[in-house]
Amino acid sequence: MKIENIDDLRVIVQAARAGSLSGAARALGLTPAAASATLKRVEAQLATRLFERSTRALRVTEQGRIMVDYAQRALDLIAEGELQATEGSLQLRGTVRVAAPSDLTRTMLLPLFDQFAALHPDVHLALRVSDHPRDVLRDEVDLAIRYGVLADSQLTARVLAVAQPVVVASPAYLERHGVPRTPQDLLAHNCLTYDRAGRRYRAWRFVRDGKWTEVLVDGDRSADDASLVSAWTLAGHGITLRSHIDLRADLASGALQRVLADWDTEPYPLHAIMPSARFVPQRVRALVDFLAAAFEQGL
Repeated sequence: MKIENIDDLRVIVQAARAGSLSGAARALGLTPAAASATLKRVEAQLATRLFERSTRALRVTEQGRIMVDYAQRALDLIAEGELQATEGSLQLRGTVRVAAPSDLTRTMLLPLFDQFAALHPDVHLALRVSDHPRDVLRDEVDLAIRYGVLADSQLTARVLAVAQPVVVASPAYLERHGVPRTPQDLLAHNCLTYDRAGRRYRAWRFVRDGKWTEVLVDGDRSADDASLVSAWTLAGHGITLRSHIDLRADLASGALQRVLADWDTEPYPLHAIMPSARFVPQRVRALVDFLAAAFEQGL
């Protein structure tokens, strides 16, 4: 066995995460010289270069990326084993770091998280709520709830639901400005947009009788937080296109009204995403199973 010290693994992982030896040293309470010596020793033991060094940063090599993935998995396994062994019980416990979209969290996920917490009181949920997609490897996320098609094939994903976007507005807005009857009618309306994958989502696509049409909408407000767009829509400022999952309660109460209901839109999946190169603790798998069952039952 070439690597015998678990602290060496921590230096490798933190160096990759921070992008610098000084950042790794700060995170681990070491001096930069000690972190540098550790990295040199590990590379000598493995007879391979894990990082390319420059005066400003470290860049992980292909061999280094492989080593970082396995080192993180080993650290997770050890931490999970220590937790279970010291507590002397197989009851679920520990922290699950969850990243999820803002509006989905507030409208649908919070009650489910509460139910899961009641079932497993020793599990601590650490939520990171944002519409900016988290990197589940770099950002130390155990579970990411994310809309859309996955771009990274290295991730492990489970489909929780298939979202069907719908066009909605408040009754007050429709009373003032009229009800659009065709997608092209949206060009005369104030359409409230949000960012998707870091870009303002303005190209709304519709299909009817097998024929697709795309409308480039516009309006006086946009945001990178979908919950703000929902608030504006509820307040009567315009029309928006959102997942029916996020809007379920407002549609049921009548606070929002669906329009263009005889036109379909492009569905997209809602995933539970876990890093495939790391050990996945049972508490994380249990949460994913719980969420999947809730969505399957229609919440």
